[in-house]
Amino acid sequence: MTELLFLNDSYIKDFECHVVEIDEEESAVVLDKSAFFPGGGGQLCDRGMLVGKDSAYPVESVKKKGAGVYHYINGELPERGEALKGIIDWDYRYDIMKTHTAMHILCGVVWRDYRVQVTGVNMDVLKGRMDFEFPNLDKELIEEIEEKINVEVTNKREIHINFLEREEAFKIPDLIRTKINLLPEGIREIRTIDIEGLDIQADGGTHLINTSEVGRISIVGYKNKGKSNKRIFVEIEKGGGSDE
Repeated sequence: MTELLFLNDSYIKDFECHVVEIDEEESAVVLDKSAFFPGGGGQLCDRGMLVGKDSAYPVESVKKKGAGVYHYINGELPERGEALKGIIDWDYRYDIMKTHTAMHILCGVVWRDYRVQVTGVNMDVLKGRMDFEFPNLDKELIEEIEEKINVEVTNKREIHINFLEREEAFKIPDLIRTKINLLPEGIREIRTIDIEGLDIQADGGTHLINTSEVGRISIVGYKNKGKSNKRIFVEIEKGGGSDE
């Protein structure tokens, strides 16, 4: 099993590890611990480098497979048992963290003020889209939502990671904002992301520690995807936050 370091700290930029498994057919290695996010929940996986004593191995993508995490290497593979230093492509990761946190702000505002559920989400670097059960969506409402989500950026709300037993977690009202509960029954401990005073959800991705780091969020478009299903497109400004 790979120890997932990002679950407790999204700001880990490098870490020490060992290779515990090699899959030559897939050109991938499994590590005893990793800060690389393997993708999921609409969030892209990380990329970066694994550095050994005499070699460097570019990590082009990461994927969770069973209890381990596959790190896909471009080129020669390290040896089983080899000691490595993992280095996250931090600029890329940080922009994705900004995007993911921005989507939580959007979701939190829409649920708080309009009681509308999420039906889908997808994220890219500094942009994404989220689908909601809005019966109607127009330019005036979009402008209103954009203003509200940027107020929450300037409110500098702190963001916390918590781990709760399943029974305790599901006592939290509105923990699941999606139309369908995607949490498998076998998961007994639930990781939550709590934006103080705004939003708390079950979530396995990487996030900022304060909404002020997001910077300006722009709603750049919206689309009717069917009855009671409306898509909102957002972009996040480059810079504008702090990655210290």
